[in-house]
Amino acid sequence: MKNLMRTLTVFMITISGLYAQLPEPGFVIDGTTAIVITDPQNDFLSPDGVAWGAVGESVQENNTIENLETIFKLGEDYNIPVFVSPHYYYKHDHVWKFEGTLEKLMHNINMFDRGDQLNVKGFEGSGADWLPRYKKYINKDRVVVTSPHKVFGSESNDLALQLRKQGVDKVILAGMSGNLCAESHMRELVENGFEVAVVGDATASAKLPGLDGNQAAQTNYKMISSRVFTTKELVKELKMHDMK
Repeated sequence: MKNLMRTLTVFMITISGLYAQLPEPGFVIDGTTAIVITDPQNDFLSPDGVAWGAVGESVQENNTIENLETIFKLGEDYNIPVFVSPHYYYKHDHVWKFEGTLEKLMHNINMFDRGDQLNVKGFEGSGADWLPRYKKYINKDRVVVTSPHKVFGSESNDLALQLRKQGVDKVILAGMSGNLCAESHMRELVENGFEVAVVGDATASAKLPGLDGNQAAQTNYKMISSRVFTTKELVKELKMHDMK
């Protein structure tokens, strides 16, 4: 028993030491930097949204709604290009022959549903629509709304193309939900050669019995991205370097 406890103690000390020694690559915001926001939509961020029961606690703890609005404002104030990667499901998506766990849930609760890509009937105010407080930022020519991603990552939409066509090499990432779409976008962007920073408190994730998506997301942001900002840190960073 003593040997086991000694081994566990050494293991924990080693792990703690490794964490303390994780390198800080850093992230320099420059003219090749863009903001990418995933799924700023009612079904995630409105108390009336179909996913609120799962993500609402995390949204409130992180102050996600207000922090995302701050990031939209920063895009305008500092002339940083903003790209929104939305999540829509059309009727033909509901006849898929297989689904992952959360895909199946989203389809079962009609999350992000629209008629089809050319049909906006009933879209205004629906779960797939933008949270109302963000519309004044998104509905401007300076913001690019990409084609929808269909599962979690940006592999199935044109985000990478749109970024490359505007000469973007670096991405400041935020949005919903943290351990699904935001994290999957981070992974795909990194794999595609983009330098990625994440604004950790401008995301939120489902918290269910025995499952804490927010904790999982924050861990992976730290391990994969070049930097994890808080919203306040991002504001300070931009002011310090006078990016206007």
